[in-house]
Amino acid sequence: MSNVPDDLVYTAEHEYVAATDDPAIVRVGISDYAQGELGDVVFVTLPKPGEHFEGHQSFGTIEAVKAVSELYSPLAGTVTAVNGALEKDPGAVNRDPYGDGWMIAMRLDDPSARHTLLAPAAYRTHIGE
Repeated sequence: MSNVPDDLVYTAEHEYVAATDDPAIVRVGISDYAQGELGDVVFVTLPKPGEHFEGHQSFGTIEAVKAVSELYSPLAGTVTAVNGALEKDPGAVNRDPYGDGWMIAMRLDDPSARHTLLAPAAYRTHIGE
């Protein structure tokens, strides 16, 4: 059974959005379910701070032993930070997807849009749990 924290919201593509101290800035990564489906993560390609993405636009890739997958921006916004530690330790995505395995922080164009994403119960249903 996957870990689906109740304090996050999710996309159908298995990204999560975590609130920060600033209501306009969120952290984004992939869910525990997604990392489990991918297998051992060996490489992550992330954008540069300052890049802007629309919702559902690809912002990078994640390469695992099993496959290479696109990473999608959950909402429209501008990247404010990138988890550079993943360059040297992409396995952090497997070990701690909601902590050390976060990928980007972004300033949302519309912070209220978070409410359009899947609540934890809906995400659990989406992944069949």
